[in-house]
Amino acid sequence: VQLQASGGGLVQAGGSLRLSCAASGRTFSGYATGWFRQAPGKEREFVAAVTWSGGTPYYTDSVKGRFIISRDNAKNTADLQMNSLKPEDTAVYYCAATSGGYGSLFWSDEYDYWGQGTQVTVSS
Repeated sequence: VQLQASGGGLVQAGGSLRLSCAASGRTFSGYATGWFRQAPGKEREFVAAVTWSGGTPYYTDSVKGRFIISRDNAKNTADLQMNSLKPEDTAVYYCAATSGGYGSLFWSDEYDYWGQGTQVTVSS
């Protein structure tokens, strides 16, 4: 599976961005999809994930109520709608796919495929 992330950019605090992850090479179905981010000087951290069936989404506490993860298996895409952005959301955002179950969703080492990353910058 090849993943291509897009949609990053520069936005003022309080604004919104929508990131998209497009899969190619094989079907997206059967893989849970996650978004991670890495800010300068910090480790990559979990942001959000959704199972292959598009069931219950999972979010890190800092983005709950602001970010929404979704996926469309027919289109082989997974999106991250980011609202009420804050300067601390500034990071490179990566989409990833894992064949693992619930226990794999929150750990970057458990993901099998990664996109190239897209920069999100939130100005104050």
